[in-house]
Amino acid sequence: MRPARGGASEGRGFLARAAAVTAGLTAVGALLGLVRDQILAGYFGAGAETDAFLVAWTVPEFASTLLIEDAMALILVPAFSRALARRAHSPFGDPVRALVRGTLPRIVLVLGVVSALLVAAAPLLVPVLAPGLPDPALAVDCTRLTGTCVLTFSLVGYCSAALRAHGCFLPPAAIYVAYNAGIIGTVLVLREPLGVRSAAAGVAVGGVLMVLVQLPSLLRELRARPLPVRESEAPASGGGVGEGRVLVLGLIAPVVAFSLCRQSQTLIERFLASPLPAGAISHLNYAQKVAQMPMILSLMLCTVSFPMVARALAAGDTEAARRRVERDLLLAAVVVLVGASTVIAAAPRIVELLFERGEFGRSDTVATAAVMRVYALGLLGQTMVGALVRCYFSAARPLWYPAAAMAAGLATTAAAGVPAAHHWGAVGIAAANALGITVAAVLLLRGARRQSVPVHVDRLGEGLLRLAAAGAWAAGAGWLCSIAIGPAFLAVTVAGLVVIGVFLLFIACAAKAPEIPPLPRSAYRRTAHARRHRAAPSAAEAAPVGETAPVGGDVPLDHGHR
Repeated sequence: MRPARGGASEGRGFLARAAAVTAGLTAVGALLGLVRDQILAGYFGAGAETDAFLVAWTVPEFASTLLIEDAMALILVPAFSRALARRAHSPFGDPVRALVRGTLPRIVLVLGVVSALLVAAAPLLVPVLAPGLPDPALAVDCTRLTGTCVLTFSLVGYCSAALRAHGCFLPPAAIYVAYNAGIIGTVLVLREPLGVRSAAAGVAVGGVLMVLVQLPSLLRELRARPLPVRESEAPASGGGVGEGRVLVLGLIAPVVAFSLCRQSQTLIERFLASPLPAGAISHLNYAQKVAQMPMILSLMLCTVSFPMVARALAAGDTEAARRRVERDLLLAAVVVLVGASTVIAAAPRIVELLFERGEFGRSDTVATAAVMRVYALGLLGQTMVGALVRCYFSAARPLWYPAAAMAAGLATTAAAGVPAAHHWGAVGIAAANALGITVAAVLLLRGARRQSVPVHVDRLGEGLLRLAAAGAWAAGAGWLCSIAIGPAFLAVTVAGLVVIGVFLLFIACAAKAPEIPPLPRSAYRRTAHARRHRAAPSAAEAAPVGETAPVGGDVPLDHGHR
């Protein structure tokens, strides 16, 4: 799956296909993650043993954010995009292979050493992460197993960034399918001799499988010969040789600082929850995993379009990048608000349906559902942070502002979390998390107008507030349905359908409701029939830049290298 060179219609068709493939595999990976959590809950419940594993689970969570989802992608996708733009014109050899030679060995060496240090220092690390843990020895054993993922996840993130920049989305979208399959299989095979340590061993196995899923495709892309490009498509700037300097501290430090601050929200949560009664960390974990599923789906389109935004900026087309970002923000907000409203409306029934069996009892359901509802209040902020940061890191030189915004959000979480944990336990910790990430999202949105993708902040903010109001009405209607229906599966299904219906009805009837860019239009335009009957541009595409252009207009972003 690669972007076409045939023009705007083909570019939109590629984006639709890439989004569909990514959405499908993301859904499969999320489903397997849900099965994984169900197996953990059924076999080990929500007690001291599971808490010990979840402290060790902090390492892969931190590593996946830093090395797969945020830092590695935000640094390397623009770097590979620039190298690909120069590939057919460089007189100094293949810039893509030069980039790999200049970066991959250093990454493997540095993070291999970090992984070994984590394994060796696990007895010192566990008391720092969770000082009040009932069974620290079990947590140390699990941390030594999960510490290996630092090296494997770095390779996974490198392969994912390179393949996405090449327009190859299938293998990166499949990594969490392989990861969760590895954990599930290892737990099923080794549960009897190892107990909860089998889940930690599964993390190590899953990391290796994620690398193997992508490695053949990356090797094939690196061996491919660059296609000739027309003279008129030659890059205007003569990008320098030696893109390997992407690892210079001044370039990667802002991205790494942002990712560290973002993932440190989880560190603060588990630190504050460790002195609470056994099971608090488990309740936070199960609630977070389910509540964040709408956010994962909502950011799927941003993941697909990020290389295109980077490529548009490399070509100097900031208007195309702006429209793409605004369109993605609105679509992501719609998806996450519908999901968050469903979670708030039917949280107890969702937990009952998914987890209440085996060692996971009714009291665990009540506690997890309460935390889940509070977590859902911060999902819009989580999504906006994930989407807006691409505005800052798509350009050649990353900026420090996102790290500062996340640091402010982290400080808010810590300051609010200490008294909230004392008075309200795990629910208070979740509330502090929602507050902190919302503060960071607001700061990123307010600062976006001055960055490389100058989005229309005031209009976007107004649209997001109206969408949030629609979500509140929808959550109320869904809650009334969920409490009136007996069977959990039927209650969740009806509540979800009511939430969707009320949300769309509110958007359709509300005054000044934001325009929601339709995905089917992009899918329609990729067909041959649509291309034949679309000689003239639409009003959205032909409109001049300014207030008359609708937010999220469908804009061609195909500046592919092939």
